[in-house]
Amino acid sequence: MKYKYSIQRQFTIIFGCLMAGTILLCWFINNTFLERYYINNKKHAMLEAYRVINASSNNGTLASDEFDIQFQNICAKNNINIVILDAEAKTLKTSANNYELLSKQLLSYLFNQDTTEDRRTILYHKKYQMIALKDDRTQQDFIDLWGVLDNGNLFLLRTPVESIRESVSLANRFLSYIGIGAAILASFIIMMVSRKISEPIKELTQISERMNHLDFDAKYEGKSRTEIALLGQNINQLSETLETTISELKSANNELLRDIEKKNEMEKMRTEFLSNVSHELKTPIALIQGYAEGLKEGVNDDEESRNYYCEVIVDEASKMNQMVQKLLTLNQLEFGNKTVSLERFDVVDLIRNYLQSSLLLCEQKGVQLKMEDYPPIHVWADEFGVEEVFNNYFTNAMNHVDGEKIIEVRVQTTENKVRVSVFNTGAPIPEDSIAHIWEKFYKVDKARTRAYGGSGVGLSIVKAIMDSMNQPYGVLNYENGVEFWFELDKGK
Repeated sequence: MKYKYSIQRQFTIIFGCLMAGTILLCWFINNTFLERYYINNKKHAMLEAYRVINASSNNGTLASDEFDIQFQNICAKNNINIVILDAEAKTLKTSANNYELLSKQLLSYLFNQDTTEDRRTILYHKKYQMIALKDDRTQQDFIDLWGVLDNGNLFLLRTPVESIRESVSLANRFLSYIGIGAAILASFIIMMVSRKISEPIKELTQISERMNHLDFDAKYEGKSRTEIALLGQNINQLSETLETTISELKSANNELLRDIEKKNEMEKMRTEFLSNVSHELKTPIALIQGYAEGLKEGVNDDEESRNYYCEVIVDEASKMNQMVQKLLTLNQLEFGNKTVSLERFDVVDLIRNYLQSSLLLCEQKGVQLKMEDYPPIHVWADEFGVEEVFNNYFTNAMNHVDGEKIIEVRVQTTENKVRVSVFNTGAPIPEDSIAHIWEKFYKVDKARTRAYGGSGVGLSIVKAIMDSMNQPYGVLNYENGVEFWFELDKGK
């Protein structure tokens, strides 16, 4: 199997480029700076030779055998030609066969008779001078150091620059040859090493591909102690674990299918029950409302009794009708018959409009309604579902508000969520009832619920709506009241 982005190929290319780049960089540095380095080093060697000669002349040891050996070593080691003259221009010591030419050059420097001024560059100018020049006769470049020693003797040190250039050129050629050979050898070694590294990775890739097709028989057989071998052992363990897990999942899936079938049967029976109940209740409710209206129009001679019973019948019929409508809504939500449409809208605007329509009811009940002036806050949710949830929370708060009679609506935001809460003062919910308040027909205080016409379905509708949008909701008890809340995704 060939891989378009092979690790072996990438290793070879990367390290090959690094090797070639390193060699080219070394060649560039040599070619650019090596000659300058050699010349600078030669300058220091000539200055050191001058100091040795000057010290020997001051000590009067120029003619000694010991200095003669030192003199020859300086000349041979640094490729320097030296001539030393006394005050009468007689040669005291020289290392050059053509010392007469050097002596003439020294005297021309001394008496300003040099004809090479236009072809020379002064490098140092103290009590001695160091200059770079081109010789007229040989057309070669030299570096000359000349001047007067402390005892009055004259000296000239000369070294050719051409030998330096030849050394630099030779070094660069040698580096080029060595670099090419090293690059070829390194490329071969890198290719072999990368192949050794990539082979077990390729094997692991093939094993993982077989595992992807649920073939768990393939196992990694490498025996090394590297991280790759450890990875191979982990893949072997993973293969065994996956095989066991898939087997368990298949067994569990069979059980789950049986459970789903049973659940579907139960849900079908429940759906039929709710549908039948709703259908059966609609006809008697319509009849009760019709007869109640007939009684109210004068069927009974006792007007006061007639009106009383009529109002009771009409009121009860209305409550039953509302309950049926809520049951139908809940049934649609729980069984997915009602489509959830997620859209982006301003939840603050929705709440503010709802509260505006409830101000009169709050005034009639003596309720103090509180809500801060929030900026627009957008959310992603089913707008009609959110309005229904808020309606149930607010209605619940109105029915249970007590004590200071305060209802406070809060909107809090985090990075990704918006929490809407409705708080009302009054008695907290008993702790043993909190887990059951979301169940259908559950009533904490049956007498009070009956008094305001509650059906025990409102919070079940809240649960169904929030579950359909996959959003959290809940209730918090406080010493002075209860807070119901729900959260929505923030519409950034």
